[in-house]
Amino acid sequence: MNATTLAKTAYSAPGQPTRTARGTEYELFARITHRLKAAAALGDAGFSTLARALHDNRKLWTTLAADVADPGNQLPAPLRARIFYLAEFTTQHSRKVLAGGSGAEVLVDINTAIMRGLRQEGGES
Repeated sequence: MNATTLAKTAYSAPGQPTRTARGTEYELFARITHRLKAAAALGDAGFSTLARALHDNRKLWTTLAADVADPGNQLPAPLRARIFYLAEFTTQHSRKVLAGGSGAEVLVDINTAIMRGLRQEGGES
């Protein structure tokens, strides 16, 4: 095995496909959405699990909001605005869920819609 071959495989798991950025986003949304669903299904007994899932979901959406707010972002302006709005909505709705005034279903629906969009635009690799 030569140095070039070692360099190519040093940080990749053998047998694992290379993911695109879109595929990585999809996977992250899928994991967090699954955790939101599972925690919500536990009811009151799963509040701490739900709080952790909500926290991770808000971190994801905060990262997306920061990304689309960057002037160098290549997405069309109307799409950037919609993503930013969804990030704001997610933050506000998460507060309602944590206060016991609402459920997490709408957050699951939003994430699922985003996942559908990511799949349509090229999906996972």
